[in-house]
Amino acid sequence: MPRPNAVYTHGHHESVLRSHRWRTAANSAAYLLPALAPGLSVLDVGCGPGTITADLAALVAPGEVVGVDRAEDVLAEARSAAAGRGLDNVRFARADVLALDFPDDSFDIVHAHQVLQHIGDPVAALREMRRVCRPGGVVAARDADYASMAWSPLVPGLDDWLGLYHRVARSGGGEPDAGRRLLSWAREAGFGDVTAGADIWCFATEADRAWWSGLWAERTTGSAYARLAVEGGHADRAELERIAAAWREWGGRPDGWFSVPHGEILCRA
Repeated sequence: MPRPNAVYTHGHHESVLRSHRWRTAANSAAYLLPALAPGLSVLDVGCGPGTITADLAALVAPGEVVGVDRAEDVLAEARSAAAGRGLDNVRFARADVLALDFPDDSFDIVHAHQVLQHIGDPVAALREMRRVCRPGGVVAARDADYASMAWSPLVPGLDDWLGLYHRVARSGGGEPDAGRRLLSWAREAGFGDVTAGADIWCFATEADRAWWSGLWAERTTGSAYARLAVEGGHADRAELERIAAAWREWGGRPDGWFSVPHGEILCRA
């Protein structure tokens, strides 16, 4: 049985927020952009530090955008980032995707990036997103698919990282291979008009390798994920250090290449 709400595997360690701040509408929500237009209202669920949210606000201005997240501390950063861009059509609030504090039919677009993989009942989350979306509007979701991630060279230790991440995420009630399941979840949630697709992040330049490997090395030893791995009996500190070293080794390879596939859905309410 799914949990009503899963443990957020990553937490808000600086290494996690560093990756979240990198995200933009262009690199993380390109599939949604054709559906946007000035004057539309948008709810951005699980907005984190608000970089995607701010981009959406700029694209639909003067339409209102609301970013929501369960973590109040990260919302403060989102508010600061939006203010720094001079955006006056966006606001942020604390909320849970399973119980959104908005009336039915409140928004033209309801969007969630990398959220459903961390929800114990993603079908219920999609139903709640549909509830607050106006008839004819769009519910959009994008999630990574960890089992589809690929890399080269095959540095010893990265296979262990992937297996460990699956164990930790699933023990907390999440589904790390959410990308491939989005279409079936949307159908189960009652959507009849669903467009499903996929997109990819690829890290292959020297700068990208250093950034991606560095944040995962830090995440493996210092984040909530590391704590959950040890407390749950999935790994000890020595194994985490070994996996972090594998990340650093991969990041230092001039032929290093890493792909992160995502599933995407656009659902007409």
